[in-house]
Amino acid sequence: MFFRAVLALLATLALAGCQLQPVYSGGSQGPAQTILGAVEVSPIPDKTGFLVRDRLLQRLQPGGSLRYRLDVALDDRIDGFGVRGDNSIIRERRTLRARYRLVDLGTGAILLDSTAVSDAGIDVVSSEYAVVAAEATALERLSADIAEQIIVRLALVGRTAQP
Repeated sequence: MFFRAVLALLATLALAGCQLQPVYSGGSQGPAQTILGAVEVSPIPDKTGFLVRDRLLQRLQPGGSLRYRLDVALDDRIDGFGVRGDNSIIRERRTLRARYRLVDLGTGAILLDSTAVSDAGIDVVSSEYAVVAAEATALERLSADIAEQIIVRLALVGRTAQP
């Protein structure tokens, strides 16, 4: 018990020296939240785009003066692997890749150009309905994961852009 307390104290002291700060410090007036609230999300085509954009808007909650635009292009793929003796697929991998850009509306400058990727494995069973349902569920999870990756990266941009 004593050893753990000493380790915790040493870890706290070590982190204090490296000037780490929480990304979301400052609450609604902090630098991360300031940039997140000023981002407009461009429409993203297809069902996958709707899901990702909806998740982004839920987290960003843009309002007031919009200073940035987020452009997102998605690539959604399902690849089959794992083949039975009769050449039927027994496993699929759904991969969702997003290339996104944060554009300053005033200058047109690209502040961030990055990619987010997430994937999920899907078992292919004898019921076609079950496979379609599993693919749809995977898409919803992947969309949420991609949106979260983008939000985190935008928050970091907001945090590091401050003096």
